[in-house]
Amino acid sequence: MTTMTIDEARVEALFVSDLQRSQDLGDDAVRRAVDHTITRHGARGCAALVAQEFGEHPETAVSRMQWALSAIRTAYAA
Repeated sequence: MTTMTIDEARVEALFVSDLQRSQDLGDDAVRRAVDHTITRHGARGCAALVAQEFGEHPETAVSRMQWALSAIRTAYAA
């Protein structure tokens, strides 16, 4: 079993959140979505949902993960 970093948990939480790439998101909105999603599903629950999405929709999951990673790097840069 591997240990998940806080940044990995944040990326997965944003990935499974209700936020969409098409929305004009600020850093605060991203951080709130991450907090809400981790509270709702837990880190392991988010990881399970990410795996499910990659299994069911691999054609869209890759680009959503890239967006989530970029958004987390920006929102938590400071």
